[in-house]
Amino acid sequence: MLGMAVIDDVRALGAELERPYPVYVRGRLKFRVGQIVYVAFSRDESVMGFAFPKEERAALVRGEPHKFSLPAASDLRFSWVHADLAALEPTEARELVVDAWRMVVPKKVSRAYDVGHPAGPG
Repeated sequence: MLGMAVIDDVRALGAELERPYPVYVRGRLKFRVGQIVYVAFSRDESVMGFAFPKEERAALVRGEPHKFSLPAASDLRFSWVHADLAALEPTEARELVVDAWRMVVPKKVSRAYDVGHPAGPG
């Protein structure tokens, strides 16, 4: 493992990606596009919640349960997964954030990012 991810590994994406903005809600950093939250961090910044396709999340959690978990039962209606930041490498955390952002922006915005970042969020 190259190193564990921390919140600062993904915070800079807020300036790099088009349309998101940070907000603090009850002491928790969240990133939104419009009113849609696509990434949120726990108060202690150890867990990152992120938008993820509902139909794929069980497989993700089952495949890497040391990294990923489902949200609380009350939040299962949302397309959302939790990740233990310390179990992720920084590049992996950034890729998850970009993929979550892709779920909430128009496809043309996502395609424009791909043109400007052919190697990905690195």
